Amino acid sequence: MSGIPHDHYEPKGGFEKWLHRRLNVVGLLYDTLMIPTPKNLNWWWIWGIVLAFCLVLQIVTGIVLAMHYTPHVDMAFASIEHIMRNVNGGYMLRYLHMNGASLFFFAVYIHIFRGLYYGSYKAPREVTWIIGMLIYLCMMGTAFMGYVLPWGQMSFWGATVITGLFGAIPFVGESIQTWLLGGPAVDNATLNRFFSLHYLLPFVIAGLVIVHVWAFHTTGNNNPTGIEVRRTSKAEAEKDTLPFWPYFVIKDLFALALILVVFFAIVGFMPNYLGHPDNYIEANPLVTPSHIVPEWYFLPFYAILRAFTSDVWVVMFANWITGGIVDAKFFGVLAMFGAIIVMALAPWLDTSSVRSGRYRPMFKWWFWLLAIDFVVLMWCGAQPAEPPYSTISLIGSAYWFAYFLIILPLLGVIEKPQAQPATIEEDFKAHASHTGGTHTVVDPAE
Repeated sequence: MSGIPHDHYEPKGGFEKWLHRRLNVVGLLYDTLMIPTPKNLNWWWIWGIVLAFCLVLQIVTGIVLAMHYTPHVDMAFASIEHIMRNVNGGYMLRYLHMNGASLFFFAVYIHIFRGLYYGSYKAPREVTWIIGMLIYLCMMGTAFMGYVLPWGQMSFWGATVITGLFGAIPFVGESIQTWLLGGPAVDNATLNRFFSLHYLLPFVIAGLVIVHVWAFHTTGNNNPTGIEVRRTSKAEAEKDTLPFWPYFVIKDLFALALILVVFFAIVGFMPNYLGHPDNYIEANPLVTPSHIVPEWYFLPFYAILRAFTSDVWVVMFANWITGGIVDAKFFGVLAMFGAIIVMALAPWLDTSSVRSGRYRPMFKWWFWLLAIDFVVLMWCGAQPAEPPYSTISLIGSAYWFAYFLIILPLLGVIEKPQAQPATIEEDFKAHASHTGGTHTVVDPAE
């Protein structure tokens, strides 16, 4: 567990001692709940419990839905209608599962951008960050395969377009695409494979989440100042921290309750708001929708994929330098996955010695521009692939890569950070004195 000095579990009763010698499960739970946590954490740190709730919700509702779903091209759409109309509470289970995916991605995007702002990816938390990126990739794969299962028009054609991207990989692309589809085109074998993987991957995510939590318990939690907890003695550590239970558990549960009020309002009153109308029409390979779009949480990377057309100079240069191997389609695939890879490489691309963006005046401007850029790319991804949306997508894509590959490394050299507090305790007291109390507050600049 954490290297921060603190009291560890000591079994008291006879059964506790017997169990502790054979299986230290109680001690593990105790150390998890009582782990010293920086006491200056603000409200941006509540999204972890929302993500945990979403994972449990998706697994539980998914297991029940799988009991009534038929993964066959002739019966999949009808089985969804059966769930909605005939299964007791089936419509609520499906709406919870469908909108739970949106809440999952909404929370993970805030979680990621909070980490980018406060430098949670910096040493010694690089492994924690990489594991988080692996979780995100698994989430994307799970969500994509789940979107295919209703076997509506957008499900079928979305699968056709996305799996077609693998065919753009030189030399081995067609073989990979055929292996992924189980045949030459999206058909029954594809639906069976996607159903199997969609059922399996959430448990892989759960395992990665356990490792993710273990990783940041090992290094200790980051905090808004980016300053580490003092570890020279237990007394000093206690001045910087509070036990996770009950302080942060109650705070997280309160925040979760507020978020769930909004979530259940959406599920109850507008459950199909985020769905595409064409996906309520059974899949027809002979009728192509006028505008194929993925779910909203894929849109930023979908915009990056479509931004690099054959008339973009960097694509023409890559095509020329590789002798035609890297065409526009393959370059788009590289750009889409590259946009995630550069985010995963942030621990090594950020050269600043200061962890938290709170004390980096130049960084703040570029970071918030990145957040706006992400929203703009999301909007562009939902629009037709034509001017002016294609031009805006290209500019947004260029900034995304420039932020990680150029701006972050340069800021570490040219930026003059502001003065940081010496300890977490000092920061906590400064905020408490401004509010007349002892509770944490959110910096208006954040």
